[in-house]
Amino acid sequence: MKKETEKIDALEKIANGITWWVGSIPSLIAHTLFFTTSFLLPMLNIVEFDKMLLILTTVVSLEAIYLAIFIQMSVNKSHEKIEDIQEDIEEISEDIEDIQEDIEEISEDIEEISEDIEEINEDIEDIQEDIEEINEDEDEEDHNERAKNVILKSNVNSNKNEIKALKDIISQLQTEIDQLKKE
Repeated sequence: MKKETEKIDALEKIANGITWWVGSIPSLIAHTLFFTTSFLLPMLNIVEFDKMLLILTTVVSLEAIYLAIFIQMSVNKSHEKIEDIQEDIEEISEDIEDIQEDIEEISEDIEEISEDIEEINEDIEDIQEDIEEINEDEDEEDHNERAKNVILKSNVNSNKNEIKALKDIISQLQTEIDQLKKE
């Protein structure tokens, strides 16, 4: 199978070379010389005119047949390449459409993220304002709290004495209630 592919590739290269050569200036010169020589031979009485025409017609016909085949091979090969290119273009177009959709989705995501960032910034500003207010309040509360603590500490001893006195009074009242119940 590999040998067949190599043979086909070699034949295609030969066909492409011949097709290229036929369409070149050297080919035009060679054909012109060939036809001129063909018509000069009967004039110089080297070959009869009828035989020359027969041979010339046969050669030109065979050349035309082979050239048509070579040209068609080139056209087919070009057509295959064009089809491949069209398929590639279609794939690229699909890829471009996919990329455009992805870009649109990313743009939407970026817009949403931007909105979220704005909201977060607003929240941060609100929190900073609240912290400033709390700090101001804490400064005032700290002074008030310290003053209260000092007053409470100084009053703790007097409160202990008052609580003890109240306990004694409650005990006396309890005792009196118990006596009254008994009577």
